[in-house]
Amino acid sequence: MESHDSEEVSPDYGVEKHSIDYISTEERHGHVRDQGPFWFTVNFQFMSVSLGFVGPAMGLSLGWTTVAATLGILFGTIFMAFHATQGPIMGLPQMVQSRAQFGYRGVILPLTATLVNFIGFNIVCALLIIGGLHDLFGWDRNAMLTAIAVLSAVVAFYGYDWMHLVVKALFWTSLPLFAILTGAIALGFVAHGTAVQPHFNGLAFCVEFASCASYNLTLAVYVSDYTRYLKRDTPAAQIIGFVFLGAVSSAIWLIALGAWLTTRLGFADPMVAVSRAGNAIFAGYGTIIAVDSVLLMFAMISMTTYSGMLTFAALFDSIWPINSTLRIRAIFVGLVTVLWVGATLAAGESAINALMLLLTILLYLLVPWTAVNLVDYFFVRRGHYAIKDLFKVDGIYGSWGWRGLLAYILGWIVIVPFAVLPGIYVGPIANKLHGVDIAWLVCLVVAGLSYYLTSLSFSPESELAAIAASEVELEGLLRTPSHAIAHEESEPLDRDLPQSVAAR
Repeated sequence: MESHDSEEVSPDYGVEKHSIDYISTEERHGHVRDQGPFWFTVNFQFMSVSLGFVGPAMGLSLGWTTVAATLGILFGTIFMAFHATQGPIMGLPQMVQSRAQFGYRGVILPLTATLVNFIGFNIVCALLIIGGLHDLFGWDRNAMLTAIAVLSAVVAFYGYDWMHLVVKALFWTSLPLFAILTGAIALGFVAHGTAVQPHFNGLAFCVEFASCASYNLTLAVYVSDYTRYLKRDTPAAQIIGFVFLGAVSSAIWLIALGAWLTTRLGFADPMVAVSRAGNAIFAGYGTIIAVDSVLLMFAMISMTTYSGMLTFAALFDSIWPINSTLRIRAIFVGLVTVLWVGATLAAGESAINALMLLLTILLYLLVPWTAVNLVDYFFVRRGHYAIKDLFKVDGIYGSWGWRGLLAYILGWIVIVPFAVLPGIYVGPIANKLHGVDIAWLVCLVVAGLSYYLTSLSFSPESELAAIAASEVELEGLLRTPSHAIAHEESEPLDRDLPQSVAAR
């Protein structure tokens, strides 16, 4: 696959100047080919290994767990990869774009669901890290949690280029470590117990599939956060291809590895399992992998905190205009950090059970959003938006996008009778299906179809004048570098323009 690279612009490793504003042409940098290793590394961590424990915990064999996981990952990543194309075209964080479907204030509903997603992911990542290190080395859980929280908040504060730098470094350290471990297992150098006989469990298969579909689908809410600096004319096929291959390959690899570890070695903690398997190669190798894996999950927490900061900024900005200052950036990073740390302390110690429940809930929360967003982008407005109107409460997108909100709420409503939340709630139709969870699939169809049908009365031509005016204004003002994050003494930004343009 031939890559389409943007013009060489040096990354800025100081504090990122941008928040939820538009990224101008002269500030675009990076290579589309780097998206493959980036999203490969994002999934190359213990949460992926943990997903391989889900099916076997419910009686599913290694083979069937791998099949269910592969199908689920492929399905969920399709949506995620298509969302990635929106970043270069619109030059905005993922959820700011949703103002076009839900309205300037109506977007608060999916933004709130997105925050739940980010907090939930960080909780599970933290539980896996502190639980595994405590079991391996006896380290104090609270001390580890504090250290992870502070360091991840610092990286998130510095922002976009630091995220890419950290992830790129971890790609080169992690790939050979796990390749050696996997090769040793395949060649029989890791002693293991008797293989479990092939066994199919319909309910466990569906849970594994849904968990894995949710896993990469939940990345859809911030995939554009990490593609928005790419050159605007980067071919969509290349973005989709690199993001898809990267996110799919690492996830399937480590999920299958996790299924082998739990079915053959019998461990319940993924970090302990990986460490013991690594030490079977030579003493200390498992510890090296464990430490590297902690760094990988630390990068994931940093990314989620960064995108949580952007989500908080978009949410508050949808209520009243905010000045995008360094102080505001620090406050939002701090808010996200306090929320996930507090929730982690209250969550208990069972990371696998938390993971299973979390991924199901997140799937329910995010499926109607992804259906609405993709239908609008590819079938209704076809990628044509007035960027400056996304920052105007009285712009063409209005305060409340009734079509998007209606589809989103209908998607939630149809989930109720089909929902399967073990130990909490099982819907009446799900009971008749013996606990098989198809709620997310019904929601996807209903939300997407509802938005498409209600949009038949919408005329994209009605927005052409605003789109043209936005493009002229952006192109005419892109010669001066933007500084969306002003100094503390800066004046409020002009709300009639994207913040980066108004700052000029």
